[in-house]
Amino acid sequence: MKKDFFKYQAQTSPHPLAIEISKAEGCYVYDTKGKTYLDFIAGVSANTLGHNHPVISQAIKNQVDAYTHVMVYGEFIQKPQVEFAKLLANNLPKSLETVYVTNSGTEATEGAIKLAKRYTGRYEIIAAKNGYHGNTQGAMSVCGAENQNSAFRPLIPGIKFIVFNNEVDLTKITTKTAAVILETIQGGAGFIVPKNNYLQKVKKQCEKVGALLILDEIQSGIGRTGKLFGFENYNVIPDIIVTGKGLGGGMPIGAFIASHKMMSALKEHPKLGHITTFGGHPVITAAAYATLSTLLNSNLIKDTLQKEALIRKLLIHPLITEIRGKGLMLAAIVKTNKIASKVILKSLEKGLLLFWLLFEGKAIRITPPLTITENEIKKGCAIIIECLNKIYTKKTV
Repeated sequence: MKKDFFKYQAQTSPHPLAIEISKAEGCYVYDTKGKTYLDFIAGVSANTLGHNHPVISQAIKNQVDAYTHVMVYGEFIQKPQVEFAKLLANNLPKSLETVYVTNSGTEATEGAIKLAKRYTGRYEIIAAKNGYHGNTQGAMSVCGAENQNSAFRPLIPGIKFIVFNNEVDLTKITTKTAAVILETIQGGAGFIVPKNNYLQKVKKQCEKVGALLILDEIQSGIGRTGKLFGFENYNVIPDIIVTGKGLGGGMPIGAFIASHKMMSALKEHPKLGHITTFGGHPVITAAAYATLSTLLNSNLIKDTLQKEALIRKLLIHPLITEIRGKGLMLAAIVKTNKIASKVILKSLEKGLLLFWLLFEGKAIRITPPLTITENEIKKGCAIIIECLNKIYTKKTV
């Protein structure tokens, strides 16, 4: 299988972890050799309720028995799509009432950018340096990381970049700007949270010049930061939300959300302003509804803050300079890139799944399922500290 993996399957990096998976359940992943791994990655923040959650699995099975794909998105009335969109909208501010369901977060980014241009009649988009919004050409165009972008230029025109949390840069938002797109918490850059009411100040400048604020909640949404969406922590309401990852509980999904008036701009002039064949797939939206309803009817969202506090208490070490992020969207920042990689790879040997961040080499990603228990947190953090201790005593800083 490993040989076929490298021969027939396209690779995304030179050195994939290449664990051969046999099954996954709860907060654990199992390989074909019988080894157990405690999961501190959650499919890169996608498995909100862990692996093989019974409510999600049953929702998928029930929908498969009823029907799967029957028509392109937006033409037929399909119960899973409608119920999911209604539940999501009913748990958002009133101005965010209409949901366009996509296949992924990156497609949701594409839709949000198109909507902003169509609604405002402008084409300039402002994004943040070291932001990450997906990997298709349009989404990549608003990712301010030239190391990633340079090999694929030319990308879409009319993009300007600002520095996240830098208020001086807000003067770049002008009457030419269609929208500002930001991650509520910068992910690939190192789980950087907004400071000094930064997002409120961005929204105020947008309102002043008639631009829209798009907040990317692909990683920070769906309960991961102690609120259903990350922006709720910062007293700001965006004009458009982009979401994905944890929304499907492990199934592929994304969505962009705006007012009914704004979203109606995609219906005419031209018709079919944004279309998708498999977006809102009934099996996927059934899984998403099960994920969302389970979260909303439990204490899992509220409990993320207690679990964050426990992780911060346990991960104190001379090689850790800080813990960034909020809730269960955390990154342990160590002194060098080399230390981060050593900890991630050594933890893997000891049965703990950790991962890197895109642009911050000193970061160790800690984004477990929201269902993780305190004992599992203690177990995982003990492995991290053990790995750090071995590095520290060898003076390989």
